[in-house]
Amino acid sequence: MDFPQDLKYTKEHEWVKEEGGSVVIGVTDYAQDSLGDIVYVELPSEGADVTKDEPFGVVESVKAVSDLYSPVSGTVLEVNDSIVDSPEVINDEPYGDAWMLKIELAEPSELDGLLSVEEYKNYIEEES
Repeated sequence: MDFPQDLKYTKEHEWVKEEGGSVVIGVTDYAQDSLGDIVYVELPSEGADVTKDEPFGVVESVKAVSDLYSPVSGTVLEVNDSIVDSPEVINDEPYGDAWMLKIELAEPSELDGLLSVEEYKNYIEEES
């Protein structure tokens, strides 16, 4: 299982990559592995507002349907439409081509509450 060091993580299994005043988010390798083959993704539109810890979309696999929770509050700058058309990419490249949203941060301090890679690994071990 892959856990890039340069990302922050949530207990809902999303990852966050800082890029100046914005962030890129997606689901973790652990999440895609737990879900199994992903067959459908629903994401918000560009310009939509998202709120920390609130659902912003849905991911559906052959096993389950799960809400996607925003790790931060802000405005959606860009949506990765290619994963809506080809959701299986999430299983192949959860940290690469399968990013979901780019968000302009409303409150940069919210990043401080996210998990480091070590904290996320510990959380997964406790959860298992």
